[in-house]
Amino acid sequence: MLHYEFMQNAFMASGVVALLCGLVGWFLVLRGQSFAGHALSHIGFAGATGAVLIGMTPLTGMVFSALAAALVLGWEPQGDLRANAASASQRDSVIGLVLAASLGLGLLFLQMAHTPASSTTALLFGNVLGVDRATLRMLLALGGVSLAGLCVLGRPLLFASLDPDLAAAKGVRLRVVACGFMILVALATAIGSRTIGILLVFSLLVGPASCTLRLGLSPWIGLLVSALLALALSWGGLVVAWYTGVPVSFCISAGAALCYLLARAIASRGLIAAARS
Repeated sequence: MLHYEFMQNAFMASGVVALLCGLVGWFLVLRGQSFAGHALSHIGFAGATGAVLIGMTPLTGMVFSALAAALVLGWEPQGDLRANAASASQRDSVIGLVLAASLGLGLLFLQMAHTPASSTTALLFGNVLGVDRATLRMLLALGGVSLAGLCVLGRPLLFASLDPDLAAAKGVRLRVVACGFMILVALATAIGSRTIGILLVFSLLVGPASCTLRLGLSPWIGLLVSALLALALSWGGLVVAWYTGVPVSFCISAGAALCYLLARAIASRGLIAAARS
């Protein structure tokens, strides 16, 4: 299958997306912001359809709309929202309303642009087999910038995620770190949506990270395993799709769900064994 150029492009594109989603997703789940990441993909849908309406590429509109939303989400007060149920509930309610409004706005833009149904399907569920060289270069550039930003932001982000109050006392600027991280989430969501789709990119962002955190791995080991698991899911999904003909996005999302169930079973057996001992 690697004799075909479209499969070579698909493997390279999905590899970049997987590594970025695996690393960024680990911090996203650790910080309890999974729902915010899900909302960014839907906001990106409105941006992509709006870009089509004015004659721009969907990826460009997706990136800019997701970045704007990321700055808004990152500028919220950065206390430990997991310890404050009322603040977390209010934040999730606002995100849910924005998410629904974004989907409605995207639908309106599609109707105004008279976009064919096939284009809508590609936006919602991705088309990694349709990635050309120009799109691949753009994905590689965005992925490289995002990975470089994560390397710079990694240590203060980990500190702020584990103990935000102590991090603030030590001089970490929580809002700056939060805005920078949400920008990385927006970029990961945008380029991930180009391959696995707006509706299913959430599985690649959250699935591998949830598995590693469920197993209780240390931070740096967990980051590495999350990235490798996302890469295995993406490339494994391409291989399975090649031999079976089922959609790539389905293979990746189903694989992520199965991996989480397996990690949960392993963690449960470990707790039972510990209790018996």
